[in-house]
Amino acid sequence: MNYNWNWGIFFDLSPEGTGTYADMLLSGLMWTIVTALCAWVIAFAIGSVVGVLRTLPSRAAQAVGNAYVELFRNVPLLVQMFLWFFVLPEVLPESWGTWLKQLPNAPFYTAVVCLGFFTASRVAEQVRAGIQALPRGQRMAGTALGLTTAQTYRYVLLPNAYRIILPPMTSEFLNNLKNTSVALTIGLLELTARARSMQEFSFQVFEAFTAATILYILINLVVVTVSGMLERRFAVPGR
Repeated sequence: MNYNWNWGIFFDLSPEGTGTYADMLLSGLMWTIVTALCAWVIAFAIGSVVGVLRTLPSRAAQAVGNAYVELFRNVPLLVQMFLWFFVLPEVLPESWGTWLKQLPNAPFYTAVVCLGFFTASRVAEQVRAGIQALPRGQRMAGTALGLTTAQTYRYVLLPNAYRIILPPMTSEFLNNLKNTSVALTIGLLELTARARSMQEFSFQVFEAFTAATILYILINLVVVTVSGMLERRFAVPGR
């Protein structure tokens, strides 16, 4: 294989003139982390609401929750990213569409919203499974205490359900973190996009993507470690 390895490339100045190639990758890592965290806030909030809707006695609420999950879970993320970025501004009123197109850092906001809504459908499934895994006696106990349905979920069901589903929620967060790479298709300069730019500028493809891989692994290990600590801290007694 006729390939010129050059691991010192990371300390060379990048053609962008804003630092070295290592700085370029770290900048991409920062955008990856910020995008993932912001999207997770949306996903957790909406996913919790949708998950609760799917467990309510109301058939209308269940239908709304099911429709949301089936819509966002069954459409590929890449297609959704294109719809949010290219199609939505065209179908909105002209003034709104123009505002979206001229929005600073539009790829970032689009990626956050798209990833948030997409991941929310998966979080909703976890929340639903966690609530349904609880003994029926917990819901009945809340009713016996005179709690309303909202209070029963707030003080009895959801706190215990979140403790049960913490491990799968960690997996969903990791998926959300890695899915940020899809945002390179709409111009977000996250880690994968930066590695690709480095490869195009320097032609050191193996070095660029090896570094990106290591950074992904390191941040995932941090998430898994923190999640393990939380699991031990909030473990349900007796499980």
